[in-house]
Amino acid sequence: MSPSRSDEKTGDAPEARRIPLLPLRDIVVFPHMVVPLFVGRERSIAALEAAQAGDRTILLAAQKKAKTNDPQPEDIFGVGTLAAVIQLLRLPDGTVKVLVEGKQRWRIDGWLPSEKFFEVEASAVAEPDDRTVEIEALMRSVQSTFEAYVKLNKRIPPEMLASVATIEDPARLGDTIVAHLSLKLVDKQEILEIESPARRLERLYELMQGEIEILQVEKKIRTRVKKQMEKTQKEYYLNEQMQAIQKELGERDEFKSELQELEEKIKQKKMSKEATLKARKELKKLKMMSPMSAEATVVRNYIDWILSLPWYDYTQDKLDIAEAERILDEDHYGLRKAKERILEYLAVQKLVDRIKGPILCLVGPPGVGKTSLARSIARCTGRHFVRISLGGVRDEAEIRGHRRTYIGALPGKIVQSLKKAGSGNPVFLLDEVDKMSTDFRGDPSSALLEVLDPEQNHAFGDHYLDLDYDLSKVMFICTANTMGGIPLPLQDRMEIIRIAGYTDLEKLSIATRYLVPKQKEANGLADVKVTFQRTALRLLVQRYTKEAGVRSLEREIAAVCRKIAKEVLRKGKERAFVVGPKSVARLLGPPKFRYGTAETLDQVGLVTGLAWTELGGELLTVEATVLPGKGKLMITGKLGEVMQESAQAAMSYVRSRAEALGLEKRFLESTDIHVHVPEGAIPKDGPSAGIAIATALVSGLTKVPVRADVAMTGEITLRGRVLPIGGLKEKVLAAHRGGIRTVLVPKENEKDIREIPSRVRQRLRLVLVEHMDEVLREALAIPDPDAFFRRLPQLPPPASPPAAPGLPPSPAPAM
Repeated sequence: MSPSRSDEKTGDAPEARRIPLLPLRDIVVFPHMVVPLFVGRERSIAALEAAQAGDRTILLAAQKKAKTNDPQPEDIFGVGTLAAVIQLLRLPDGTVKVLVEGKQRWRIDGWLPSEKFFEVEASAVAEPDDRTVEIEALMRSVQSTFEAYVKLNKRIPPEMLASVATIEDPARLGDTIVAHLSLKLVDKQEILEIESPARRLERLYELMQGEIEILQVEKKIRTRVKKQMEKTQKEYYLNEQMQAIQKELGERDEFKSELQELEEKIKQKKMSKEATLKARKELKKLKMMSPMSAEATVVRNYIDWILSLPWYDYTQDKLDIAEAERILDEDHYGLRKAKERILEYLAVQKLVDRIKGPILCLVGPPGVGKTSLARSIARCTGRHFVRISLGGVRDEAEIRGHRRTYIGALPGKIVQSLKKAGSGNPVFLLDEVDKMSTDFRGDPSSALLEVLDPEQNHAFGDHYLDLDYDLSKVMFICTANTMGGIPLPLQDRMEIIRIAGYTDLEKLSIATRYLVPKQKEANGLADVKVTFQRTALRLLVQRYTKEAGVRSLEREIAAVCRKIAKEVLRKGKERAFVVGPKSVARLLGPPKFRYGTAETLDQVGLVTGLAWTELGGELLTVEATVLPGKGKLMITGKLGEVMQESAQAAMSYVRSRAEALGLEKRFLESTDIHVHVPEGAIPKDGPSAGIAIATALVSGLTKVPVRADVAMTGEITLRGRVLPIGGLKEKVLAAHRGGIRTVLVPKENEKDIREIPSRVRQRLRLVLVEHMDEVLREALAIPDPDAFFRRLPQLPPPASPPAAPGLPPSPAPAM
């Protein structure tokens, strides 16, 4: 006979049937309840197997004592739940996991003899169906009480309330709720054995009320205990801290000895009066603090910083001028102006007891020796050397430091470097001063104004120290590639020393004296006979590097040395190596650069100008072509606004001189002029190509060729005046490298000619010009110059142009 469904209500006595029984420990399964069970006893597993073999139903009854391993019939409650086996799974350890669903209450009528498992005769418990108003009220009371219970018991999900609210059967309502209550096994078994749903709900209501009271008391206790725990934890923490302090009292003597040591250092340290008072005040504050407090660490670090600075610790300057000059010449070739300034400082220092440290700014292209010169200055003066790089610095606190109110505050780079130097008068290099930037954190260049001002830096204020520190004896040396990145107020506080690029002869001398021996030693060739021919070094300078300095040249020499080192390992140290032009091409490959040379033929509309770059001077070709058209002036070559305006000014000058030059008054109405500066991918700007553009225009319009051995530089005005330009030395060096014989220079640049090396001046003819007419006289290749220039009334009588100072008069060029 199959078991009755839970919703079937019967009034007659149900028939008994044989069914396997599974005893349960510490759990009561109610109807409509789905629960997983872990079964390990052999008899219980056998009962499950019998149920699986039959109609998959089994009677679940709870044991009276959970600890009984081999229960007997008297150890098992007489009322249980008929359940259906939904799923059975055998585990590796021999146990069985089974998922069962309770169907209906059943009572055990008798025990049947069976050795393998419990088998009983049982029958369904009849549940009366008496739906009255009293039961409806009881159901509502139970539901509301269960809702209150769920609010107090956080282990039951709130979604359960919605499920319970939809149950209309009083029997099912009671069975569903009791399954979620935290009741004793006896109480649950009692509810299971109650046949009447009304009485079952009443008993459930009583039990829930009791549980709610217990939960409320538990909540009060929890709240009270939580407060007590917070108080206890606080007391415990304080007690532990007190114990730690008491434990550290054993090291208190060590802390006291440290304070005494600091006090002794303050007495012995020679500091300013302000710094001494500040250190004593901070030490007094430190004595009142606990050694374990964070503030004590801050104060102790502050005192350490004050004591570590070289307040009055100065090194003795070497005032031997001859020795200083020898050291400077030994380390660097050339750089006469910078060397003379250092020697002047040492000479004055020898005559005067106290002199403020100079503030120099070495400006020049990369690789000319600015940073290494600062190290040589420190060596020749006997001072310590410190360096900070300002490239990319954008925080004002990098210079002045942070105030002590910030966590992890430190002094600025100036004070940190002085501590590192260990003296109050080091040579202090501020490298790449033109590459600082500004953002919301402040302007570091403005912070440097106080550092580099001789009238202010005797009382430099660092935010961290909050004390005046004397920087007046520090020799500050700044380096920069260009002046454009240095603010004008900062430029005003420094003595600018420009270091131009090296000539080819200077590079050859530097390579022979310094670079080749240095790289031979660095690459393990000191014991090997390696000779660099002068022609090979000249090839490296002209065709494998393109720079104002010698940094790339040193890299190329190092590359040659490395390849020779590889040959030495193969063929032995006894072999001599001679590096010539062919060896350079074999070791380094084809030349990387085209060596700038002048044109060889006189051509119409083609002029050689001169340009300045950060890498030195360059030859600049200007081309002008006259085309039929409507008076349009085209300017190409990626020229900047200033250079385009120079071309416009040159064109206006030519138009104003059209009649004197033999041009028709309206020549522009039927003519287009195209001015181009080759190497169009390279940006070009500046006014110094003005006279070169004007000469190209005149040559193109008059069909008179321009001399190929003449180069020129100068700004042009509408009236034809030639104005001064910058970078003359670099431009003249470029002309010398390119094989130019005559260079036209503005008259007002006469003062700059002395900076040009004497060897270069002797090989070039420098012509000083004031007016564009003089430029045309020198530049145009005219068979009869007197006839041509007689038409220019503003021009002075034909005569030899003024030669540069110190140069012998040169014969007039052949026309």
